[in-house]
Amino acid sequence: MRASLIVLACSLISTVRAQSPIQSGPMVGYSEMKEVVLWVQTTRSVDVAFGYSPENGNHEFMTSTSRSSAENAFVVKLICDSVDEGTTYDYRVFINGLPIQLDRKLDFETQKMWRWREDPPSFTFAIGSCAYVNEEKYDRPGKPYGSDYQIFETLSDTDPNFMIWMGDNTYLREADWYSRTGILRRNTHTRSLPEIQDFLGHVHHYATWDDHDYGPNNSDRSFRNKADTKEAFDLFWANPTSGLKGEGVTTMFQWADMDFFMLDNRWFRNANRRFDIDTADRSVLGEAQMQWLFDQLSTSYAPYKFVIMGGQFLNTHAGYETMMDLSPTERQRIIDFIYETDLEGVVFLTGDRHHSEISVLEADGKPRIYDVTISPLTAGTAWDKAIEEPNSLRVDGTWVNSHCFGLFEVTGPRKERKLNLRVIDADGKELFTFDLSREN
Repeated sequence: MRASLIVLACSLISTVRAQSPIQSGPMVGYSEMKEVVLWVQTTRSVDVAFGYSPENGNHEFMTSTSRSSAENAFVVKLICDSVDEGTTYDYRVFINGLPIQLDRKLDFETQKMWRWREDPPSFTFAIGSCAYVNEEKYDRPGKPYGSDYQIFETLSDTDPNFMIWMGDNTYLREADWYSRTGILRRNTHTRSLPEIQDFLGHVHHYATWDDHDYGPNNSDRSFRNKADTKEAFDLFWANPTSGLKGEGVTTMFQWADMDFFMLDNRWFRNANRRFDIDTADRSVLGEAQMQWLFDQLSTSYAPYKFVIMGGQFLNTHAGYETMMDLSPTERQRIIDFIYETDLEGVVFLTGDRHHSEISVLEADGKPRIYDVTISPLTAGTAWDKAIEEPNSLRVDGTWVNSHCFGLFEVTGPRKERKLNLRVIDADGKELFTFDLSREN
């Protein structure tokens, strides 16, 4: 009898899910003082709108209404533009004019107008990379590559102001690479993971990509379907902008007094096996993006300038797609630019490597440069012996090869900002802490 009831309950749950108009989300995208973008994916073509109201408020504002369609993977993004700065809003999804009841926290915040008035607000943000979601039919035979999906529930519980996805946010498979259909389906499969839904709904999300959400392993500018993967990236994420003159996914955003520069290490990269190109001329970022980065860094007044990219920047080992391996010239040009312009507070945030570590470059009379690598979220972890990789800039005690994420806390008055990192595993255990404050 008990077994029959369990079967019946599971059947009812499956039926409810199958009938639900929401496939994944809702998700909170970028935040500005005067607008926030909300995202949702539906199961079929429906009219979608969002209602939102200040916490403890009694007036509900409405976005415009948009109809989801198969052509766009049933994805809808709508802007909340009747907002005040520095305010938290509850929101809900309307489908065909009717509100949908979701048993989870749904809220967003607008950024605060603090400048010339008070010290910048304290805030927290999370970082992570390499999120693999199993699907047996399309996975390699043997042990599943993805695991510990509860990491997204742990992330949700930490409730950061925003999350930065540093690449390999989904893993395209062989069946996906060369068709728009496969690319959109893979993004849908990853985004539909049950454990991630709560996290999507109340934390702002920003993203760049790496090879596995761009194309095949170690992809470069030669990938035939990069226009399709860019389209999918722009559909499934809600960054404030995307690309340089329509190419790639490069963007930037501010949060309080901090600047975040999101680089694209795939779209402009020369073909990996072009052995006719001298090592000194190899490119990962491309000249246009390099100049964009130099412009952004030189005009930033942020006490910390975060540069986000899929692969490691500082690692001195010339292997496994580090910048030292792929483009030592671009790596050195960026370091030289930081030194020549005396840019304090540059912190690279990187992923890809399936292990985590902190690298620090220090030279007498020069600004200190950090590279914080956090990986993976759910994908397979590095071999134990990978710690023997000869990265001469690694900080002792920071190498980790387990599923984890980084949680930064920014505190303190305007001229004395503190930056502290906690590295946390899938179950919420703190693995180590690290103080990146400039006066240290």
